[in-house]
Amino acid sequence: MNYQYWNSELETMPRPALEALQLNRLKEAVGWALRTSFYRERLGKAGIGSPDDIKSLADLRRIPYTTKQDLRDGFPYGFLSIPREEVVRLHASSGTTGVPTTIYFNRDDIKRWTDNVARCIYGTGCNSADVFQNMINYGLFTGGLGFHAGGEEVGMLVIPSGAGNTTRQFRLMQDFGTTVVHATPSFLLHVEARMREEGVSRESIKLRKAFAGAEPYSEDTRRRIEALLHIDVYNSYGLSEMNGPGVAFECQAKNGLHLWEDRYIGEIIDPDTLEPAPEGETGELVLTCLCREATPILRYRTRDLSSFYTGVCPCGRTHRRLRRITGRTDDMLIINGVNVFPSQIEEVVMSMKEVGNNYLIVVEKEGVLDRLTVKVEVGPDIFMDDTRPLNALRDKIRSTIQASITINPRVELHEGGSLPVSEGKAKRVIDNRPKDI
Repeated sequence: MNYQYWNSELETMPRPALEALQLNRLKEAVGWALRTSFYRERLGKAGIGSPDDIKSLADLRRIPYTTKQDLRDGFPYGFLSIPREEVVRLHASSGTTGVPTTIYFNRDDIKRWTDNVARCIYGTGCNSADVFQNMINYGLFTGGLGFHAGGEEVGMLVIPSGAGNTTRQFRLMQDFGTTVVHATPSFLLHVEARMREEGVSRESIKLRKAFAGAEPYSEDTRRRIEALLHIDVYNSYGLSEMNGPGVAFECQAKNGLHLWEDRYIGEIIDPDTLEPAPEGETGELVLTCLCREATPILRYRTRDLSSFYTGVCPCGRTHRRLRRITGRTDDMLIINGVNVFPSQIEEVVMSMKEVGNNYLIVVEKEGVLDRLTVKVEVGPDIFMDDTRPLNALRDKIRSTIQASITINPRVELHEGGSLPVSEGKAKRVIDNRPKDI
């Protein structure tokens, strides 16, 4: 395969040169951080009062971790390192817990972020001949404007369709010959189901690639989307605290997500001990942003669970590769004393061809015990009035989930399209247990 690079010098830079670049940029990031009220105090307590106190990349571990709660406590301007008049944009989380996390950008920050996303898009084989339909929320959410700017930088025709209104999405695809889309994996599964419902033929659209992100999903889900829509699906990783999309992305080899180490430093730690995890083992991803002046963030605990691949990628890029995000430390469910990640259940459900494209996990309290219920839509070839195959499928799902997580769930089978569908990030888990237990 002929791999294409957005910036071959940076993407294939030898490791010693890449690490030297990281050190220089880490010193710059510390310099920006020391201009903020939060980091002046936090770094001062750690004995870091100047960028010159960072002598090597090993000194990164002298820097205390930053958490989402720190960002909330610093709201609104505690992490701003430049005069407010130099800020040209802000993005913010939804603030569902009360106080949002807010990230500020100056003009150079926007340019670097745009270049990051363009590097990701181009690395999947896209170019100016493509028509890119961005089916994700715009506004304060970083995914919309981040991918939009990156697509324009590559030279693609960008359609800012936003999320939802599936019928209109089909019309845009047909009218303008869309070849690439960006959406959540759950919405891509919904798109396929709606194509069947509305009689939209695969031959009427030119779609060939999709960028899927904003929510964790399994390899089985990726394969299902690719098989149903006959496209290539590329895994995307980003988070608003690190700009948004463009932190890490799959190349054409689909052999892990390249973390752009000239712009970010990644660590994998044990979330309980906060010590470095052994090489290749799964832990919590910690990121330091090297590409933003207005809101510098050092050693941010993402809560996302991943690990680094060992070895080199066939594409020739030297930047380390992350395994797909398997979940979040704060997504873990404790059910009758057993640790369960929703991704474990998804892997089971999405691997079965008899199952439809949507599922829901419900946890409730029955007396003193927790009760796990997995609601699953059946595929179009399963008839709801034929009890024997339904019972067999229910037993198959139950036993396979139990083998994976050791818990025996209830399994409910539902007709295709009957479970709620989210046009943004899918809500796969409903925990109805009393919060004080």
